[in-house]
Amino acid sequence: MQPTDLADPTPTPDEPQTPDDAQHEPDRAVSDTAPDEPDRAVPEPAASADEPATEPAAVQPGRVRRLLNQPRVALTLTVLACVIVFAALLYPNVLKRLSAGGFARIPIEAALGIALLIAVPRRPRLILASIAGVVLGWLVIEKSLDMGWFEILARPFDPVLDWVLFDDTYGFIRESYGQTAAYGAIAGVAVGVVVVLAVTTWSVLRVTALVARHRRTSAYTAGGIAVAWLATFLLGVQIVPNVPVAARTTVTYAWDRAHQARAGLADEAKFAKEVAADPFRTATGDQLLTGLRGKDVIFTFVESYGRNALEAPELAPGVNAVLDERAPQLQQAGFGARSGWLTSPTFGGSSWLAHSTLLSGLWINSQSRYRNLTASDRLTVTSSFKRAGWDTVSVMPGATRAWPEGAFYGYNRVWDSRNLGYQGPKFSWSPMPDQYTLKQFTELEYKKADRQPLMVEMPLVSSHTPWAPIPSFMDWEKVGDGSIYHETVANAPKKADIWGSSKKVRAEYGKSIQYSLTSLLDWAQTYGDENLVLVFLGDHQPSKVVSGEDASHDVPITIVARDQAVLDKISSWNWTEGLKPATDAPVWPMNAFRDRFLTAFGSTAH
Repeated sequence: MQPTDLADPTPTPDEPQTPDDAQHEPDRAVSDTAPDEPDRAVPEPAASADEPATEPAAVQPGRVRRLLNQPRVALTLTVLACVIVFAALLYPNVLKRLSAGGFARIPIEAALGIALLIAVPRRPRLILASIAGVVLGWLVIEKSLDMGWFEILARPFDPVLDWVLFDDTYGFIRESYGQTAAYGAIAGVAVGVVVVLAVTTWSVLRVTALVARHRRTSAYTAGGIAVAWLATFLLGVQIVPNVPVAARTTVTYAWDRAHQARAGLADEAKFAKEVAADPFRTATGDQLLTGLRGKDVIFTFVESYGRNALEAPELAPGVNAVLDERAPQLQQAGFGARSGWLTSPTFGGSSWLAHSTLLSGLWINSQSRYRNLTASDRLTVTSSFKRAGWDTVSVMPGATRAWPEGAFYGYNRVWDSRNLGYQGPKFSWSPMPDQYTLKQFTELEYKKADRQPLMVEMPLVSSHTPWAPIPSFMDWEKVGDGSIYHETVANAPKKADIWGSSKKVRAEYGKSIQYSLTSLLDWAQTYGDENLVLVFLGDHQPSKVVSGEDASHDVPITIVARDQAVLDKISSWNWTEGLKPATDAPVWPMNAFRDRFLTAFGSTAH
């Protein structure tokens, strides 16, 4: 009887291999330490004097394999595979942790993986390793998506709900950088995914072969990793602050992703109850918004207008100068204003989540909630005005295709980039300047004779990333059909001029907010009458390249009206008088606005 050992049994020269050994055992000819056996020389027949000499083949069969089987090459590839697996296990999902210190850690998954490979029988080993390689590669891809999501949206990628955002990402790249760039982005992503999955799978298979050949040594290695991990865990060892050396990154991350997916599915039932709980659901038209009868109420979302625009040292001087200059001019024209803060459900993008949160009175922080909301019969601010007799209109300069959600909100008409008659150039993502949008709205709706009172939602998009080029404000009579903006685009800084420097990006962002606010407030001063009630607010903070780390989700909101009775109805809100809220002004979650607004202006809850 042979003594047992952790090493795999090796057949003797006289012992035939089983089919399992021949087909599933890693290639024993490939050794990381022993040189290959020299090839046996096979004499070639001498060429006849009458036969012309033939050219040798350009590539001899098996040359690549012989090269890869060279001991030094094989050792190098195996070390490379181990490094790749080690790096993939420690790969972070936050960009600032992507540093040398972030990889100076001990992954417990390495010990668990080696132990599992030793314990698993020979036949399923390759299958298990292949699956593990694909899973490890997919986790690297998902963590990379997290990095991008954290930088832009200040949250991780949702593996269940966020796939729809790739369509918006593609549209943003196409509109901002052109169709070729959009196709290039798709190709780059596809190639990147394939390469990552292929490399991690190859690496895990290579490490699996090493473990199979050296099971005893591998067992000691796994034990050593486990002991070192436990010691550093108990001692709380850290090389980088707040990053423990004892890492369980991959296991924890995979668990969190699975939990997130389950939580997302469970949230649907919870959200359905929230939709149904509506105190204004059965209110009739004569019970809604009685304090605003005869008024034209315009809700304007200023793209990326966040708290940082009013408080960040690099941005506040320019933006506040616009508000400080316009406030007395509006006051002289008979307008008053009150301002506060709202906390947006989104950050850096996904503006429609903020729009739907404000108008529905529900916290819409995911695409799933947005989809379920727009499939419901929830009463919105818009449908409340419509039920009470207002003519409801949406002006969507950023929309380039049909918007079926308009029916859910309760709009009678939708104006977008396809029917606003703009003949000028695009400003990167923005199809048209805000001043043009406001001028067209005035001509198409606001100054129309014998009309009903209007309720309007109008996002202004000139402050949308990438903030280059930016339009220039001009006399309203010069706007025309927008052709005048060709000269503006030709002379303005381009994206390539600013995106090499975060300082320049922040400066151009600030200018874009100044332009949007100037256009809106000058419009109110020029065209607004005694029945105008203007509500303007930000949809979300700009991305981290502007807002920096740990920025809040707060956005300013202002109500402007010439009728003092309108402002008196919100006196209990304790908002700041003027166009900008005080730092300590009340902060509401954005979903609280609907019910407070409806209540303040005479709506009856049931």
